[in-house]
Amino acid sequence: MAVRDLFVTRSIADLVKDTATEGEQLKKSIGPVALTALGVGAIIGTGIFVVIGQGAGLAGPGVILAFILAGVTCAFSALSYAELSAAVPVSGSAYTFSYATLGELVAFIIGWDLILEYGVSVAAVAVGWGGNINEFLKSAFDVSLPTAISQSPSEGGVFNIPAVVVVLGITLLLTIGTRESTRINAVMVGVKIAILLFFIVVAITAFDPTHFTPFAPKGVPGIAAAASTIFFAYIGFDAVTTASEETKKPARDLPIAIIGSLLISTVLYVLVSFTAVGIANTKTLADSDAPLSTALREGAGIPWAGAVLSLGALIAITSVVLVIMYGQTRIFFAMCRDGLLPRRLASVSPRFGTPAKITVGFGILIAILAALVPLSVIVELTNIGTLFAFILVNIGVIVLRRTRPDLERPFKVPFVPVFPAIGIILCGYLIVQLPIETKLRFVVWLIIGLVIYFTYSRSHSRLRTGEKTDLPPVEGA
Repeated sequence: MAVRDLFVTRSIADLVKDTATEGEQLKKSIGPVALTALGVGAIIGTGIFVVIGQGAGLAGPGVILAFILAGVTCAFSALSYAELSAAVPVSGSAYTFSYATLGELVAFIIGWDLILEYGVSVAAVAVGWGGNINEFLKSAFDVSLPTAISQSPSEGGVFNIPAVVVVLGITLLLTIGTRESTRINAVMVGVKIAILLFFIVVAITAFDPTHFTPFAPKGVPGIAAAASTIFFAYIGFDAVTTASEETKKPARDLPIAIIGSLLISTVLYVLVSFTAVGIANTKTLADSDAPLSTALREGAGIPWAGAVLSLGALIAITSVVLVIMYGQTRIFFAMCRDGLLPRRLASVSPRFGTPAKITVGFGILIAILAALVPLSVIVELTNIGTLFAFILVNIGVIVLRRTRPDLERPFKVPFVPVFPAIGIILCGYLIVQLPIETKLRFVVWLIIGLVIYFTYSRSHSRLRTGEKTDLPPVEGA
């Protein structure tokens, strides 16, 4: 087996042609507004309602600059996602982009990585949803759910029922149809943006500028450390690209949605962090599991507004569960259709036009994970997987510019290779900051993936077998 054989690529024309395969064709039903709402829905969630407190503890009022720095870090990768998604409008996100640019082995690795990243993200967010429903019940009605049905076994409970309920509910919605899912998501996105705007307006009425002194108690290192943490509040804009195949006009709409959702989220994050610091000192924010609600309740002295924020957090997190789970099913669908995972799973329901088998299967697995495993365990691998994907997408832009200069690109990253290289460096820097345990677990997951690739995927790949494609089988496969 030649080493170069592992890095054989699929032509973009062949990838696009596969989207019309009978029985594996997703319905085109998403426009630019719904697509942008998918991005905002994936980004604005647990992050702004929780991670702002962690950032404030590291950077003090300088958390505002940390949000800007994290947003800029994501912007370089967002530009690369925009170029590749418009040029390769096929379901699968970074997995598909890598298949077209870096080769089959790299594509499988990144697809395997994204399955882990999206799966643990959904489980973690679902557990967070369960915690926030208790916060809402306490704020609004001064009651809470019994520990036995709201916590995992290791946290003193038996079964986290709220987490299961939200995952299975979203599973049902995604199975019924993409159009219905995006419409409901658009409503939830509208509500959570309104909630954040409500927070900003209410906070201004109790604003105290003395909270901004000293602005950066730990200097630039504190702001950089906070940005490393806050970066994860931006995870999700890449989920937009998993909808490429179901977008009515992908060449136009995907770049708009990717960049637009990141811009909207960054502006809201900066405004919310600015007003949050203005009504509560950073220690208050850092010590709370629900910092925005705490800021209104304790900092501004408006408890009823805190209850409204808790409700907003529930809606925001529900939206994140929907979008991230949607993204995971589309990546797995693309890998199955390419033969790297069991092909029979890539069937589309003739009634709903969605990959129903994959959606239901993942829904059940994620519900079990969310019900039995504590939040602290299932979130550890999310961040490194995302950064790894961003690095490969940036590399993909540079490679494709050299190997396919003639390719039609409705959107182009400016100053290639400089901008993608900056994205690679920034993501690499953040990976270095992650705990060694996280890196080791990630390596173990990738090793498992490599075993699957060499024992199953390589011999079943449609690119190698030539099954239902115009390509000859790869020699030596």
